[in-house]
Amino acid sequence: NLEMEKFHRNTPGLGGGSRYGRFLGRGAGAVLPPPLTACVPQAWLNEKFAPELLESKAEIVECVVEQLDHMESNLKRAKAGDLKVSVHRMEIERIRYVLSSYLRCRLVKIEKFFPHVLEKEKSRAEGEPSILSPEEFAFAKEYMANTETYLKNVALKHMPPNLQKVSLLKSVPKPNLDSFVFLRVLERQENILVEPETDEQREYTIDLEEGSQHLIRYKTIAPLVASGAVQLI
Repeated sequence: NLEMEKFHRNTPGLGGGSRYGRFLGRGAGAVLPPPLTACVPQAWLNEKFAPELLESKAEIVECVVEQLDHMESNLKRAKAGDLKVSVHRMEIERIRYVLSSYLRCRLVKIEKFFPHVLEKEKSRAEGEPSILSPEEFAFAKEYMANTETYLKNVALKHMPPNLQKVSLLKSVPKPNLDSFVFLRVLERQENILVEPETDEQREYTIDLEEGSQHLIRYKTIAPLVASGAVQLI
């Protein structure tokens, strides 16, 4: 999508000879390139505050993990007592915390909405970005299979035959896309259609100015979150 295109465009070396370009092999003074530094917290906050599971950022996560491992390897060879080494170690720990929190948040949503997540993945059009990484997809399928087995062994097999079939899609609540979220506008947007909140109101359009902050219904701006035009806060 647009966010990934900007990520590749602004990150020198992605798609070059070395997988992650000149940022690999820089030595102990290396820090994460600015596009990565921005993408990781942005993906984390969006995932944390969005009511639904967002598109997987597996490629960014893989890139960051590889870069962090490389930085740690370089730091082991650096001069002991160097202030830069301590600063970069703190930066590594900060980014690892954000990554761990991001992945935990996604797992919580997968467990909470697993039938709907799998159904959305199943109905995904060809070429449409996946909301699950391969590992998350395997986890979601296993979680659903284990849930079905547990329900069958604990409850369903003891019930009359006509009550032994349960639709998890109907039983498990869907993400509440009507919930309200705070956001910061990263790119100016015009003519955003806002649905009425009461029967007396009519739908209307608003312009979102760059740098402005808003409280708005999530489903109204969900496409803007996906494109990277707004940041949930």
